[in-house]
Amino acid sequence: MMGFLFLIMILIVISDQVNGSIHDYSNEHFTHSSNAFFFHGGSEGLYASSSPKPNSFIRFETVSFIRPKESASKHGVMQQNTGLVEAIILEVKDRERIGGSYLKSDLICCEPELSRDEKCNLGEVIIHNNPDNPEFPKRIKTFFQGTNEQVQMETQTVGINATGMYYLYFMFCDPSLSGTVIKGRSVWRNPKGYLPGKMAPLMTLYGFMSLAYLLLGLVWFLRFVQFWKDIIQLHYHITAVIALGMCEMAVWYFEYANFNSTGTRPMGITLWAVTFTSVKKTLSRLLLLVVSMGFGVVRPTLGGSKITSRVALLGVLYFVASQALELVDHLGNINDFSGKTKLVLVLPVVCLDSCFILWIFSSLSKTLEKLQVRRNLAKLELYRKFTNTLAVSVLLSIAWIGFELYFNATDPLSELWQIAWIIPAFWSLLSYALLLVICVLWAPSRNPTRYAYLEETGDDFDEEGISLTSSVAKINADVAAKLDRKERKSSSATDLAFGEDVEEDKRE
Repeated sequence: MMGFLFLIMILIVISDQVNGSIHDYSNEHFTHSSNAFFFHGGSEGLYASSSPKPNSFIRFETVSFIRPKESASKHGVMQQNTGLVEAIILEVKDRERIGGSYLKSDLICCEPELSRDEKCNLGEVIIHNNPDNPEFPKRIKTFFQGTNEQVQMETQTVGINATGMYYLYFMFCDPSLSGTVIKGRSVWRNPKGYLPGKMAPLMTLYGFMSLAYLLLGLVWFLRFVQFWKDIIQLHYHITAVIALGMCEMAVWYFEYANFNSTGTRPMGITLWAVTFTSVKKTLSRLLLLVVSMGFGVVRPTLGGSKITSRVALLGVLYFVASQALELVDHLGNINDFSGKTKLVLVLPVVCLDSCFILWIFSSLSKTLEKLQVRRNLAKLELYRKFTNTLAVSVLLSIAWIGFELYFNATDPLSELWQIAWIIPAFWSLLSYALLLVICVLWAPSRNPTRYAYLEETGDDFDEEGISLTSSVAKINADVAAKLDRKERKSSSATDLAFGEDVEEDKRE
C-alpha cells in the first residue's frame, strides 16, 4: 500500500495537471462489438445553452485517427474516402436510437440488406434521430483519403441545445480499419464554466461548508480564549479538526472554481485538497476514538504505550488507504475511474472504518461502565448523550450506504446526474454535525471538572460538589480542604464513639 502511494506521488511530481472536462486521447484503441468498432470519448452532464451563441458545447481539438499500414496500402493514391470514422454524440435517453433496435435488428452498422431497403447507408452507423431534437444523436464523419495512414478530424464545436447526460463515441464499421487508434482531445463546457454538471453543485456546497466551518471556528476560538486557563488537552485536538475542516472545504472550493474556469485540475491544488481531506478524515476518526476511550476525561492517558501505538498505527493505515483512494478518484479524466479499481481501493477503507466503529463502541461501553461504578453522574450523562449521537450517526450512515448502493445500481448510465451531488454532500454534512456535537458537549467552560480528569480520592468523592474557579490551583485547594473536612469529621466521630464506650464501661 505504501509503495502504491509513493508511485502515485512520483506520477504527481512528473505531471503538470489533471484533465477534467478536457478529455485527452493518447493512441487509444477501438473495441469491437457486434459489427462495429467503438471508442468511448467521454460522458458528462451538460446544461442547455442559455443564449443564441452556444455557451454549452463539445469541441473537437486536434483529434486524429491513425490506421495500420496494411489497411492503407490496400487502396490507390488517387482514391477518395478509403475509410470512415464517425464521431457520435448522443443524450443517454436516446441510446436506443443508435443501432438497429428500432428496425428490430441487433446490428450497429448498416448491412447491404438494410441498405437496399433505404433504411440506412451502407458502412455507416445506424442512427434514428430524435423527432423532438432532430440534430441529435449527432453524427460527424471523418474520411481517410487514398493511402494516408493518418487523418485529422475537422476542428469544430457542437452546441448543446437540451439539458442531459451526453455520451461521445468514435465508431467505424469497416473491418479493414481494425487496429486504428485515436489521439487528440475533446473539450466539454457548461453555460457557467467547464465544471461537469454533476459536480457543479458541489462547488456551491463547499462554499457554504467553508463558511460553516469558519463560523464554528470563530465561536470555538472565542470560547477557547475566554476560558483558556481551563483548557484541557482534548480541546487542542478539537481545535485541530476544526482548522483542518476549514482548510479542506476552502481548498476544495478553490480547486473546483479553478476547474470551472480552466477545464483542468492543476496537480498542486488537487494534491493539497486530497491531502487535507485524508488528514481531516483520519484525525476526525481518531478524535471520536480517543473521546470514546475517555482520554482526558475518565483517564489521563490512552492506557499505556501499547494502546497508543495501536491507535497511531490504525490512524496511519487509514490515512494511507484514504489518500490512495482520494488521489486515484480525482486524477485523470472524470469518467475514467473504473469499477474494479474503485473496488480494490474502497475495500481497505471500508475495513478500517469498520475497525474504528467496533473499537469506538467497545471503548464507549467500557467508559460508561467505569463512570457508573464511580457514580460520576455529570460525566455519565455527557457520555450517554455522545453515545446516542454516535449511534444515530452510524444508523444514518448504514442507511445512506444502502441508498448509495441502490442509487448506483439503478442508475448505471448516470441519468440522475443532476441529483448525484447529494451523495458526497451527505458525508460532509454528517461529519460537520458530529464535530458540532462534540464542540457543544466538550466546550471550554468555567467548570472543567464536568469533563476533565481528576485523580480519585475515594468512592464517596463528589466531583460536582467542588467549588470551582478558573484557577487550577484553587481547585486543588478546594479538593484538599474537602479531604481535610472529611478527616476531621471522621476523627470527631471516632472520639465520640470512644467517649460513649468509656461511659458504658463506667456504668457497668
